[in-house]
Amino acid sequence: MGIESRQRQGMSCERLERVERFIDDDYIATGKLAGAVTQVWRRGELALNSILGLADRERRLPMAEDSIFRIYSMTKPITSVAVMMLVEECRIALDDPVSKYIPAWGKLGVHMGGMMEGFRTRAPARPMLVVDLLRHTSGLTYGFQQNTNVDAAYRELKVGALATDGTLEEMIEKLATLPLEFSPGEAWNYSVSTDVLGYIVGKVSAMPFEVFLKERIFDPLGMVDTAFHVPEEKRSRFCACYAVGALGSKLATGQKPTLQDDPYTSPYLTPPTFISGGGGLVSTAADYMRFARMLLQGGELDGARLLGPKTLELMTANHLPGGVDLPRLSRSMFSEANYDGVGFGLGFATTICPSATLVAGSAGDFFWGGAASTFFWVDPREDLIVLFLTQLLPSGAHPVRRQLRTLVYSAITES
Repeated sequence: MGIESRQRQGMSCERLERVERFIDDDYIATGKLAGAVTQVWRRGELALNSILGLADRERRLPMAEDSIFRIYSMTKPITSVAVMMLVEECRIALDDPVSKYIPAWGKLGVHMGGMMEGFRTRAPARPMLVVDLLRHTSGLTYGFQQNTNVDAAYRELKVGALATDGTLEEMIEKLATLPLEFSPGEAWNYSVSTDVLGYIVGKVSAMPFEVFLKERIFDPLGMVDTAFHVPEEKRSRFCACYAVGALGSKLATGQKPTLQDDPYTSPYLTPPTFISGGGGLVSTAADYMRFARMLLQGGELDGARLLGPKTLELMTANHLPGGVDLPRLSRSMFSEANYDGVGFGLGFATTICPSATLVAGSAGDFFWGGAASTFFWVDPREDLIVLFLTQLLPSGAHPVRRQLRTLVYSAITES
């Protein structure tokens, strides 16, 4: 499905066609990706709705507009919106200590040396705050970072591993026994912080986190296919997921993707015990575009207001201490962002210096992606949303996100 008119929303139709042609020629035809949905929303309409390739190579099922994708870390912005809804209701404050909601974390230490069973720690310079969880300055980590003895302990205890066993509550209990990587606020490290926020949302709202998302976000926005599992009646729409290499690895030339998760035997077909606000949702292009349109419009869509415009303004500002960009503060071996010229807000990365990124964009555009190469960004200055959905692990396998930014911004003819 391509362009429906020759000139749309201040964008060159010929250059929008180039977006679709590039994805088709460089990614679908070469076998790098099985299929992809690319949508460009500008000035109140879809300027591009491109649906290419296959949702399931093994069964030769074509990609469709209503195909269901694992969005992994694109769950994080949704969880962050849930937190900020409770902030607006004064049920959570950004400077609340996390121990107010998780008392067992009141004496978390900072790693000084040693390995699991023998960690040496010191007291943090200050307590972990809710804002630290939103901006990943909490001192927590991910096991896949493979950087320190602390993330090794995460791997051993399967902390935040999206495992089919275990619960969110059990993850919180495990984390109470592990040290922090650093004192909160001293560095940025991509982490299980957003999973912890899901736990806090459930505790403060006195309802299961997944119920809060459904009743307060998905139902009001009409996100009918977004959930933590795929029900039987929707299985035929669920994409296969593929993998090439390993998370953070450098690909060998010509390396081809292999099936990683079969949609007919996937763990996603049953409700999980571990409800991951950091990476557990599935969704569709239509659903996630509605979420992104709500963000673009300052917290409201079709009469459903989730947040106030000033709250969105706060969320999409750079909250890194000192106003620096990620290279000045990051300790992550991996995250879903390029770093130069990019800051981090309350649930999103945000461009603070477009020239430093060496890619076209706008100061104040905000974005995030998921482990299976999904990606979205919102550019309020250009009244623009771009959504890219595919299913290939890891997200760093190919530079498609950077290329998509270049292609889309080069299609804008009227600002």
